[in-house]
Amino acid sequence: MGKLEGKVAFITGAARGQGRSHAVRLAEEGADIVALDICAQIESVSYPMATREDLQETAKQVEALGRRVVTAEADVRDVAALRSVTDQAVGELGPIDIVVANAGIVAFGTPEDDRIFADTVTNNLVGAWNTAHVVAPAMIERGAGGSIVFTSSMQGLSGRGGDGSAAVTGYAASKHGIVGVMRSLAYWLAPHRIRVNSVHPTGVDTPMLANEVIGTWFAQNPAVAAMAANHMPVEMVESADISNAVLYLVSDDGRYVTGATLPVDAGAGIS
Repeated sequence: MGKLEGKVAFITGAARGQGRSHAVRLAEEGADIVALDICAQIESVSYPMATREDLQETAKQVEALGRRVVTAEADVRDVAALRSVTDQAVGELGPIDIVVANAGIVAFGTPEDDRIFADTVTNNLVGAWNTAHVVAPAMIERGAGGSIVFTSSMQGLSGRGGDGSAAVTGYAASKHGIVGVMRSLAYWLAPHRIRVNSVHPTGVDTPMLANEVIGTWFAQNPAVAAMAANHMPVEMVESADISNAVLYLVSDDGRYVTGATLPVDAGAGIS
């Protein structure tokens, strides 16, 4: 029996990258999956974002493990859409036990304009808040506990690599903000046995970072790239490394861990 047998996990940004990895890893441990992604391009993001076909591939990989999956194309900035997806998922799979608020963007390499900071903060921070706030009341009412994990970043704990741009500053602000939301919700939800934590990866080898746009931007901004480098001799970590940390936090292995900021950063955050 897996560590999450009989559980339902709601994962945003699930079409590819870390989100897909989380969906598959939790399914391996017995969870049924609600996989949500915008599956559309946000104008201020220069690299290609996930597609409907990517989300379908996530579903295929979950189903290959013998688990049920509900997929949804929705924007985490849209509270009404999140509520609709949640209602559908509960109707098909049962109550939600686990939330992984993973959806996020970076706008590095995008020409500077007024949208970048706002788009980054609303997607990464407001979207994470929306996700947790939509699901949490039903978790409280059910009275069976649960777990919420936010995807932050090493830049949610440090200003290293800051260059004053709207893209980098907006990203750091959004990921720092997630820590505040996480800690506030952890305090609120602890009496209900709902644990709330955040994971803080360094660069992860996913399409969000491993693409031509971001690669070119780092090459043109070597000082920023150097400040964000890992202390361990690895350029990037793998999605599976983050998924294993998420699994720890949402399973009984981490049953008394709440309000924690868990770095998976190859030493990038060492000061």
